[in-house]
Amino acid sequence: MEADADWLARKIAALRIFADEAGKMNRDVREVGGETLVISQFTLHASTQKGNRPSFMRAARPEEAVPLYERFCATLEAEMGRPPARGVFAADMRVKLVNDGPVTIVIDSRRPE
Repeated sequence: MEADADWLARKIAALRIFADEAGKMNRDVREVGGETLVISQFTLHASTQKGNRPSFMRAARPEEAVPLYERFCATLEAEMGRPPARGVFAADMRVKLVNDGPVTIVIDSRRPE
């Protein structure tokens, strides 16, 4: 799982999702002077495979999830050259954001593409 966290952090920092001068998605968050925000949702990963109630049985326990969260943030900080903004681990948070663009990108470390 630590390798997954490292791979994800490196992938996120290098993902070319911001427009260049020609309007093409060709620049990463570092190139545009952007920032990152890490909101832990490892424990919120739910399965909806069976029935209509989400199951959280496969979610990592805090003693495993907290070090993984911290490792991800540390690797992202190393890649970005500055620490990411963070949410509060295991807190009930309200996050307000504006999605800018017509794309949704799913990154799965178990299926690196």
